[in-house]
Amino acid sequence: MKRMFLAIFVIVACGMILAGPAVNATGKPVKLGFVYIMSGPFATYGQFAKRGAELAIDEINKQDGILGRKVVAFFEDSTGKPDVAARAFRKLVYQENVDCLIGLDSSGVAKSVVPLMNEMKTPLIITHAATPDVTGKVCNKYTFRISVNLAQNVKAAALIASETKAKTWTTVGPDYAFGHQSWEYFQKYLKELKPDVEFMPDDKVAFAPIKTTDFSPYITKIMHAKPEGVLISLWGGNLIDFVRQASEMGFFSGKWEVLMTLGAATEVLYALKDKMPEGIWVGTRYWFLGNDSPVNVAFREAYFKRFSEYPSYNAHGAYAAVQAYKAAAEKAQSTDKEAIVKALEGLKIELPVGTVVIRAEDHQALTPATWGRTAADPKYPIRVLNPIRTFPAEKVTPPVDKTGCEMH
Repeated sequence: MKRMFLAIFVIVACGMILAGPAVNATGKPVKLGFVYIMSGPFATYGQFAKRGAELAIDEINKQDGILGRKVVAFFEDSTGKPDVAARAFRKLVYQENVDCLIGLDSSGVAKSVVPLMNEMKTPLIITHAATPDVTGKVCNKYTFRISVNLAQNVKAAALIASETKAKTWTTVGPDYAFGHQSWEYFQKYLKELKPDVEFMPDDKVAFAPIKTTDFSPYITKIMHAKPEGVLISLWGGNLIDFVRQASEMGFFSGKWEVLMTLGAATEVLYALKDKMPEGIWVGTRYWFLGNDSPVNVAFREAYFKRFSEYPSYNAHGAYAAVQAYKAAAEKAQSTDKEAIVKALEGLKIELPVGTVVIRAEDHQALTPATWGRTAADPKYPIRVLNPIRTFPAEKVTPPVDKTGCEMH
């Protein structure tokens, strides 16, 4: 009998060693709630975000979870509408009892739902919506952003524009907060950098409703204006449609400088492939070839191995948010919501994009901004960036006293 029990013990022990570390399944799981656009013409952004989130969660669960607890995810579709997003948040907080909220694509949606966080008393980590207001005039203690915001990205655009010969600029953008704020910030920053620059009047700029599919009237309007430079802040399906139609109309003939604030989103690049013109300045919040740090290489390779595509900035944003939550929980040694809020403030973390610090005063991430010119490369099925311009956070981030944030 002793020999039999000894043999059983040895078999069980060996099995545990071979299995490696396992997540403590007996504890209460850590629940993360995600809200993105999962349907309609911008659904690719939500799908890429979901991939990034799932990759991070799987990696974390293979390493004993967060504080020894398994991480589980709940995904909701905002459809890009404020009321739908608000219902999704309430469902996640009050029905699913999530520990943290992550997501948001639309700036308009973000501005509407961020004030609800004070009611829900749940940390929200924004990964995509770029309006400066959510870490500015409508900031609150529960809302954080892990990605580059509009002001940071557009400051980088202005720095590039200031180096060109173009002196007369116009814009094409979505007809809501993101498009209008992109143009406002671009004018402000470029004027500071290049005082002799001029901006076309309202009748020679173009803002298209988000449901637009035929961009030919807007393209014609801009081409007839004969600018020297054009800032394009369209994104997602709108940008894909615009580029296809503009290419057919000769918009990219080289008569003017073109800067696309979100042209380096891999969702867009995969959709367009060789239809994306070469030599266009494009921006992004993360570029998979932006650096060769071990963290980025591991993320890039793991993502490609699993999904057979290169990660977009939205995939990176969701991945980064999950990793930031884990780091905050470990810093606080707790998943208590108030403890997480305190731990996220001032958090410094190494992410694929680089070293990121979440500024305590307004909860905005201090993260590099990346731009580059589109170029063909036989090693990749999409346009890549060559050259790549990486702007340090301190060069593109407005000081706290200029954000309008009064934390409460």
